[in-house]
Amino acid sequence: MKKTKFKMVNSILISSIGVFCVFVLGFSVPFTLAQEKIIRIDGSSTVYPITEAVAEEFQKMKKGTIKVTVGISGTGGGFKKFCRGETDISDASRPIVKKEMEACKEAGIDYIELPVAYDGIAVMVNPKNNWVTSMTPSELKKIWEPAAERKITKWNHVNPGWPETPLNLYGPGVDSGTFDYFTEAIVGKSRASRGDFTASEDDNVLVQGIANDRGALGFFGYAYYAENKDRLKIVPIDGGKGPIVPSEKTIMDGTYQPLSRPIFIYVSKRAAERPEVKEFVEFYLKHAAKLVKQVKYVPLPEQAYKLAEERFAKKKIGTVFGGEPKIGIKIEDLLKLEEKK
Repeated sequence: MKKTKFKMVNSILISSIGVFCVFVLGFSVPFTLAQEKIIRIDGSSTVYPITEAVAEEFQKMKKGTIKVTVGISGTGGGFKKFCRGETDISDASRPIVKKEMEACKEAGIDYIELPVAYDGIAVMVNPKNNWVTSMTPSELKKIWEPAAERKITKWNHVNPGWPETPLNLYGPGVDSGTFDYFTEAIVGKSRASRGDFTASEDDNVLVQGIANDRGALGFFGYAYYAENKDRLKIVPIDGGKGPIVPSEKTIMDGTYQPLSRPIFIYVSKRAAERPEVKEFVEFYLKHAAKLVKQVKYVPLPEQAYKLAEERFAKKKIGTVFGGEPKIGIKIEDLLKLEEKK
């Protein structure tokens, strides 16, 4: 009788433990999933290395409690996702334009515009090109404007002193902010370009194309040139004050014109209310100068980062550019003007 009673008690105890385990296991998995915090970022391939570097450092600090995903859809592609509410932050190598502003407004997406670095657009040729020592914006326009399609096809079509070598062009795709900025600065109208060139959102494809083609000419962000300078030849640009080579100094002081520009992140105001997004953006701006240099970009002046931090702290929505590019204007000057309003 005692033995039977012991068995019954033991059985009840085991069953109770089993029920408890099922209860714990049944609820612990969803609880864990509910606690998983993800920050979704997409956009510019130019800004990607900076954001990826920041994301890696931030995730190390958070020890796996927050996941940051960083995609590359190009600036235009990133804004499409952002204005549909699919991402929390959008990387952009140019300011948001009116069409994108309207799309965000229709979807009820308010955003905070934050500059994170300077970049220059590098113009490059193949190292075996021994005839180009510099180029002017007007020569670049002659090459890239829509009217040049199927007409300016050899180097001597641009300059009679250059050889009758086929001119093969390489550049970012039409979803790229670099493409938008280059065409605005050189042709005079954003997205106005000849279409008969090798286009890719992958800058490594462009590097390889130029490096293997004696008649090549292409453009993309200075940081990618800096990583591949042994395979490419940089072209100094003469904007009227003599040929200037892009460098950290000439990009920051604005003498490399008209191809120096600030680059950005855009933060959804709604997403910024989440503690993990707020913490990530604050971390980004605090550590940007150091990490920007690590990935061979040009940091903003210290004052510009402070102004950006204030802008984020105040959740100041909108853009200081008004939907139009402003070639050659320093971002810190624009932010100061905005603060005075």
